[in-house]
Amino acid sequence: MANIVVTPMTFEPVYSQDAEIVERKGVGHPDTICDSLAEELSVELSKLYLEEFGAIMHHNVDKALLVGGVANPVFGGGEVISPIEIYVVGRAIDHKGDKPLPVEELAIEVTRKWVRENIRNLDPDRHLIIKPRIKPGSRDLVDLFLRFQEKGEVPLANDTSFGVGFAPFDDLERVVFETEQFLNSPQLKEEHPEVGEDIKVMGVRIKDKIRITIACAFVSKFVNSLEDYLSKKEEVHRKVKELASNLTDKGVEVFINTADDPQGGSVYITVTGTSAEQGDDGQVGRGNRVNGLITPYRPMSLEAAAGKNPVSHIGKIYNVVANLIADRVVKEIEEVEEAYCYIVSQIGKPINEPQVCDVKVRTNKDIKGLEDKVKEIASQELEEMPQTWKKFLNKEFSVA
Repeated sequence: MANIVVTPMTFEPVYSQDAEIVERKGVGHPDTICDSLAEELSVELSKLYLEEFGAIMHHNVDKALLVGGVANPVFGGGEVISPIEIYVVGRAIDHKGDKPLPVEELAIEVTRKWVRENIRNLDPDRHLIIKPRIKPGSRDLVDLFLRFQEKGEVPLANDTSFGVGFAPFDDLERVVFETEQFLNSPQLKEEHPEVGEDIKVMGVRIKDKIRITIACAFVSKFVNSLEDYLSKKEEVHRKVKELASNLTDKGVEVFINTADDPQGGSVYITVTGTSAEQGDDGQVGRGNRVNGLITPYRPMSLEAAAGKNPVSHIGKIYNVVANLIADRVVKEIEEVEEAYCYIVSQIGKPINEPQVCDVKVRTNKDIKGLEDKVKEIASQELEEMPQTWKKFLNKEFSVA
C-alpha cells in the first residue's frame, strides 16, 4: 500500500454550490469521431500484434484530425459536395523483422468499419477520404516498452503524467450523460430517424434550476419541410424534457438548436447527421474524458486517452483506474458520500507503483476508521493494473 494516501474533502461539494457546468459530446460529434477512430485503431493494432508477436507492441495512435467537408442539405434530400478528410496519425511498429505489417491499411479499414456501424447516413466510401500517417516510434520509447516484456515483468510507465477520477455523478452530470445516450439510442433512432448522431449536450445548473441546451443535427432526407422540422423538433424536445425531469427533482428547462431562425428559413439540418460534413472539424482529445463527460467543476486530466497503447501509457490507464477506484470506494464503503482519486506516474517505473495515489473522500465519519478500507480498494486496483489492457481490448471501458 506504499504511496497510497487517503485525505478528507474539506471543500464544498460541487452539487451544493450555486452554479455548475457539464458537457457531453455524442458519438457523431467530430471530436468524438476522432477519439473513437483512434481507440478502435489501437484495439485492432493490439490484436494484430498479439497475433504476430504474441504480445502487444509499442504504439500510440492518439493523433487524429477530421477536416470537415462541404455539403448542401435541403428538405427531403441534399448531397455531400466535398468529402470529409480524416488524418489518422501516430506511431506504431510496422515490421516484424523484414516482414511489413499492414498498419496503414488497417487504419483505413478500421475507419470505414467504425463509420459504417456508428453513423447511419455517412457513407465511408463516398463521403470520406482517409489519410493514415503512421510511422515507427522513437527508439527510446520502443526500448522502454520491450524492456519489461523480455523479462515478463510489470509494464513500465512510458510517461510521467497523472490520471484523475471521481464518483458518483451528481444530478446535472447524470442528466447530461443520459440525455445524449437517449438521443443516440437505437430506440430513439427507430422512432425518429431524422435525429442524427452529432449531438452535443450542455448542462448548466443555477441553484435548483437546470438548463439543458442541445445541438442536434437533423438528417435532411427525413425532414420534408420547415413545418415538419419544427414539429419533429418539438416532439424530440418533449421526450427529452420527460426523461430529464424523471432523473432529478430539480426544475429542468430544455432547449434544442437555439440558433435556428425559422422565419429566415435557417435550421440545423445535415445530409449525414453530423456537422463534420460542413460545419465543424474534429481532433482527438477535445471531447469527453474517460467517464464520458466534460466537467470543469471536477478534477479533469487533459490527456487524450483514445489511441494510446493500453499496456504502459498511463495517460490512458491511470485515468480509467482512478475512476474505478473512486467508484468502488463510494459503492463499497457505505459511509463515503463521494470520492476523488489522483494518480501520478514516473516514467520508467512499474505502472502499478505510482508516485502517489491520493484518494479524497467525503464522509461524516472519522476518516481514520475508513482509511484501511480505502487503501485496500486502491491497492487492489493498482495490483490489477498490469492486466487492465485486456479490458481495453474487450471494450469494457469507453474513452470517448
